[in-house]
Amino acid sequence: MSVETTQPITEADLHAYADEQLPAERRVEVDAYLATHADEAARVQAWQRDNQALRSLLAPIVHEPIPVRMPLAPAPRVLRWRIAAMAASIAFVSAGTGWVARGTVDGQIPPAARVASTAEQPIPGFARRAAVAHVVYSPEVRRPVEVGADQEEQLVTWLSKRLGAPLKPPHLERIGYELIGGRLLPGEQGPVAQFMYHNAQGQRLTLYVTRELKQGSTTGFRFAQDGPVNVFYWIDGNFGYALSAGIDKSELARVATAVYDQLESR
Repeated sequence: MSVETTQPITEADLHAYADEQLPAERRVEVDAYLATHADEAARVQAWQRDNQALRSLLAPIVHEPIPVRMPLAPAPRVLRWRIAAMAASIAFVSAGTGWVARGTVDGQIPPAARVASTAEQPIPGFARRAAVAHVVYSPEVRRPVEVGADQEEQLVTWLSKRLGAPLKPPHLERIGYELIGGRLLPGEQGPVAQFMYHNAQGQRLTLYVTRELKQGSTTGFRFAQDGPVNVFYWIDGNFGYALSAGIDKSELARVATAVYDQLESR
């Protein structure tokens, strides 16, 4: 006996199914749909494997105390990290040294974003998780994102609903970066969003957005680096933003400034 659906199965339904967020009745309908759509079933299974792998990967970081100051050591050289993304991310996390918060970047931040700081700060967990997620997903060829830029409206609706706040990816075409799409990731206490971009040379960068922070903990830009990844991160209210890429610090600061300007204008 076939199950008749009351409405078409959408991309959002498939993502909610993979995240185990569908009501029981709708889940039965999606089960029936996947039973007759092998390609879609394979996609959903891949998302489920990715989610489980990332949860396993990040579990030690979530519970790891961050030292007040970490010694600077040579960054580990991760060979073939663009091919073996998961192996690279494990090496990146287990290195344990090399993370240093650099404070604000003079001359690269709009005046409204600058916050005076008298001491270096340890990198927050969300920025570290953002860098790990960048290493895991940016090398992907077939499925770098869950929802592509050609479905931006659906992507925005889905991620906004999951994070409980209106989200919209910045548009960076004028500085040479095009949106590829985005995905939902597990955070420390709830879901977070990752948007991915690339330029004409194929260089990718990711913007990680979380709402897991305490209200009122606004900061200016801060910089961290380990292995192949540079990160600019900042906090605005209970939102945390982290921009990660394998590009040099000055170029990443240029992109971070453009992202900040767009977020502030909304």
